[in-house]
Amino acid sequence: QLQGPSPVYNMPVALRLRGTLDVEALRAALGDVVARHESLRTVFVTADGVPQQIVIPADQAEFGWQVVDATGWSPDRLEQEVAATATHAFRLDEEIPLWARLFRLSADEHVLVGVVHHIAADGWSLVPLVRDLATAYQARTDNSAPGWSPLPVQYVDYTLWQRAQFGDFDDAESRIARQLAYWQDALADLPERLQLPTDRPYPAVADTRGATVAVDWSADLQRRINEFARAHNATSFMVVQTALAILLGRLAATNDVAMGFPIAGRRDPALNDLIGFFVNTLVLRVDLSGNPTPAELLEQVRQRALTAFDNQDVPFEVLVERLQPTRTLSHHPLVQVLLAWQNFAGQRTDLLSGLTLGDVAVDQLPVETHTARMDLSFSIGERWTDAGEPAGIGGTVEYRIDLFDADTIETLIARFER
Repeated sequence: QLQGPSPVYNMPVALRLRGTLDVEALRAALGDVVARHESLRTVFVTADGVPQQIVIPADQAEFGWQVVDATGWSPDRLEQEVAATATHAFRLDEEIPLWARLFRLSADEHVLVGVVHHIAADGWSLVPLVRDLATAYQARTDNSAPGWSPLPVQYVDYTLWQRAQFGDFDDAESRIARQLAYWQDALADLPERLQLPTDRPYPAVADTRGATVAVDWSADLQRRINEFARAHNATSFMVVQTALAILLGRLAATNDVAMGFPIAGRRDPALNDLIGFFVNTLVLRVDLSGNPTPAELLEQVRQRALTAFDNQDVPFEVLVERLQPTRTLSHHPLVQVLLAWQNFAGQRTDLLSGLTLGDVAVDQLPVETHTARMDLSFSIGERWTDAGEPAGIGGTVEYRIDLFDADTIETLIARFER
């Protein structure tokens, strides 16, 4: 509502398909997935200023399916059209949060572009989406409906369970009110913004355009991080959080550093196969005063991170509402830097492991929305060989191009690595 229709919260996936593709079976399979997951056929309408979710019937859920004849297109034109699909601006009060296009390059080569809005799905959701698509496609090529078992829950069941479990914010004795009280204390008097040096001054209204720079660290560094973590009864993520807090404190010339970090939020196995938005953003506030040793600082981060996990159920937007930072369109409230540690099975790098479309070979293509949700978003994780040995740490840093230049981000990543 704040930004209007925008691609900022799009999650696109582009796949190159080589082989004899049953186009009608693929369309039907996508329809099967939409029918299976209510979150993918939910629209968000506003009544008297209050938004509400409406799950529409499967036979009324249009996902923009179109087969585009791209025969003879140059690679540049194909890339432009793929990007245009990836940046589709959803009208969430009218359109379901899934959009798909199929580009036909030749009789045996296609590019499928699907984009899901973050309001209905998180990164984890892409794995069951791809897996269910593969199951449905196999069934449709055999002229039958997919024979999968019904999902144990739908997203609406989760929302009702959440309200029943945690109670009301206005009930001081409820679980959710106690969690909120923790956050109000932990984040009291938090500075309005982390004063990082930028290449350009903050504009009055943030430009949502963004870019990314790759992160690629060695297996040796990965091993040393894990050794340091084990020696101090911590996780590798806590070590990385500590290092980033030190760096941000130096750059911003402050001892009070706050960063955001996302959590999966799927604490019940019944949610593992469900497409939906379960992620929440927690705030890690680090006190760098007193010249602590790295070990002392890691212990502080460990304790604060664990306590944050214990109080993970307060939605981030409720924190903003209750803490009431000065609202501005210039930057994200409470935190301007996000650190995501991709350490769960089936993350996006493993996306294709669950996708088989008969004899069709499937390869993932790079596709970006060229947007930025925060000033800086680090999305990194550990890589492992098939034998379970460290293979390095990799990922990306997404940044606002109205604030930073690429070489500044590259220097920042190099300092983070050191």
